[in-house]
Parts: sequence; structure tokens; C-alpha cells
Amino acid sequence: MFKEFIKHLFPRVTLKKNLRFTYTLCLGGLSFTAFIMLVISGVLLAVYYIPEPLQAYNSIIFIEENVTGGKYIRNLHRFSSNAFLILMFLHVLRVILTGAFLSRKYNWIIGLFLLFLSIFTGYTGYLLPMDQLAYWATQTGAELIKILPFGDYIYNIMVPDTIGGKLCLIRFYTLHIIILPVLISTLSFIHFFRVRRDKGVLPYL
Repeated sequence: MFKEFIKHLFPRVTLKKNLRFTYTLCLGGLSFTAFIMLVISGVLLAVYYIPEPLQAYNSIIFIEENVTGGKYIRNLHRFSSNAFLILMFLHVLRVILTGAFLSRKYNWIIGLFLLFLSIFTGYTGYLLPMDQLAYWATQTGAELIKILPFGDYIYNIMVPDTIGGKLCLIRFYTLHIIILPVLISTLSFIHFFRVRRDKGVLPYL
């Protein structure tokens, strides 16, 4: 699977006509690039971030004001997050409009799971700064979760105490930096593998 992933990124042969710029050029690849930027900037932020309700906000201020390049790294993480979600949405939209999902239903399902996980990852990260905007946005999102099937069960797992409470914050943090990125990475590798397996849809070898 890893070999097929590398081949997808670095094909042996590409048709000349497929090198021209188009408005849907490499939306999937650009999405994955944004994800890599998220991982790199997130790791750097995690070095200084403290997932504790009384210290989380101060650790963010410390990163921005006292860490060399800290403000740039945080803004890069935020920009990459927005870019990732937008590119993922556009990629899914292109697949719908071109009808490509009809011949690749298995990969289409994987792609939808990736989109859902990406949105959920963004949601879990929104609470981490622990400012007023983060609190109320997370509170609103939590109320929306309750209306989903098994919503109350999911809510109780994610928020065992209160929004922004100690257990809630550490669970959001764990989901955001470990569980969800691992799931996205795994599904991305499978997604690229399936694209390579369906060689008929590729403009390269």
C-alpha cells in the first residue's frame, strides 16, 4: 500500500495533455499537502501547549508572544486547517459533478469518511485555545451532536464533565492530535491505494 502511495505521488509517466493547469488540478493532492502542513505545525504547537483548562489559554499566548516564530506557526496551522476543509469539500464536489463516484463506489465511501473526519478534527481543535469564542462554538457544536443518532451517547463520551472541563479538554486534545490524525492518515493511504488499483481512471502510470 505504501509503494502504491509513493507511485501515486511520483508517477513514471504522465500524459502531456494532463500537465496543463485546470481549476480542478490535483485537489486531492493539495488536500493531503494541507494535511501534512497541519501535522507539522501541530507537532510544533504541541511542544508548548498545555491541555489543562486553567493553563491552555495562557500557553497559546506564550506561544504567540514568547516562542520564536510561534505566531507564524499558529497562523499556519489555522490557515492550513481552513485550506484543508475547503480543498476536501471542492474535491468531493468535483467527484459528484463529474459522476466519478459511480465507477468507484468503494473509494467514494472512503472519501466521505475522510471529509467527515476532517470536519470533526477541526471541531475538536476549536476548543483547545480555551477562549470565549472556542467555548461557545464548541458548546453550539455539542448541542448539534445531540440531535444525531446516538448523539447523547457520543456527547457523554466527549464531554464527561462540562464543555471546557478538565476531562473534556483532554479528550478533545487526544482526539485532535492522535486518534483522528491517525484515522485520516490510514484512510488516505487506502484512498490513494484504491486510486492506483483502478488504473483505468489515471492519466499516468
